[in-house]
Amino acid sequence: MKKRTIKYCLVITAACFTGLNLFSCSSKTDTGDVRQPYVMPDSLLKTLVIDTVKTSNITNAIKFNGIVDFNEDKVINVFPLVSGNVSGITVMPGDYVKAGQVLGVVKSSEVANYNNNVVNAEANVRLTERQLEQQRELFKSGLASQVDITSAEANYQQAVAAETAAKKILSINGDNPNGEFLIKAPIEGFIVQKNVNNGMSIRTDNSGALFTISDLKNVWVQANVYEENIAKVHQGDEADVTTITYPDKTFKGKVDKLMNVLDPTSKVMKMRVVLDNPGYELKPQMFATVTLYNKENKEATAIPSSDLVFDHSQYFVIVIKSKKDVQIRPVDIISINGKTAYIKDGVNPGETLVGSNAILIYGSLNS
Repeated sequence: MKKRTIKYCLVITAACFTGLNLFSCSSKTDTGDVRQPYVMPDSLLKTLVIDTVKTSNITNAIKFNGIVDFNEDKVINVFPLVSGNVSGITVMPGDYVKAGQVLGVVKSSEVANYNNNVVNAEANVRLTERQLEQQRELFKSGLASQVDITSAEANYQQAVAAETAAKKILSINGDNPNGEFLIKAPIEGFIVQKNVNNGMSIRTDNSGALFTISDLKNVWVQANVYEENIAKVHQGDEADVTTITYPDKTFKGKVDKLMNVLDPTSKVMKMRVVLDNPGYELKPQMFATVTLYNKENKEATAIPSSDLVFDHSQYFVIVIKSKKDVQIRPVDIISINGKTAYIKDGVNPGETLVGSNAILIYGSLNS
């Protein structure tokens, strides 16, 4: 009887230990499966950009294709003023020249004649001046009349006028005493076209320019506007211009002119955008994209488009209230206009969103 009791107690004790072990393992397993709330590290929080949800008028971005062109108001064609043989040309297309810089020399018989005319006119002035003095002396002696003096004065004045005209003509044609015409740049800028070479003979009746110079500090972008967008563009609108060469850089410009007629072939209206060109980065004939922003009389919730995370065909944002309260929130998009996204539903004005490294935090919250 005593042995049976001891054996029974041992069985009960073993069962208790087994049950305790199972409960302990189950408790550990359950505790390990509980998801710990995400707490944003202070070091990460200090580096984040935090954006506030706002309300603003919806602005639609309208894009147009265009080409960079010279500002024709700042393009100068240099035509030949005299006939002769060209020499001394060292500039090439693309070279930068300063105003007054000599581009070449024309050895011209016309300029030699202009110099000769100045010399003759100066000599005639001296001669008529001396004759006028002689007539005045003779008049004092009673050997000349007032008519003689008047005639001498008229001759002198005509000689002075002829001298002035000869000097002006020479000045217009280079004012060079050696019978040469110096081709000078009238403005500073770039040689964009060159139609003359050393040794070439030129004439004043040539219809082509010797050089074309453009100041590329300011350029035009000629863009095409299709009929459905004509009512959405206005003179004076601000414009953003991007190019294939500088995909991450935006150039700021303004709509300077609308042509108000449609091209009979392409059925588009031409729009001209004027913009500064610091560093001469924009080159004529570059392809460009012009973006205009058309505001609607309708308000919507707006956030920076960089706050959005796209995953599984859905947009999300990271709402942050504190480092211990960070949420993934799905949002419905009305439209995305460049740097701004307009939200139909999902966030409210005044809420704060993660504006940088959102994709990393999204991954941490989903892990």
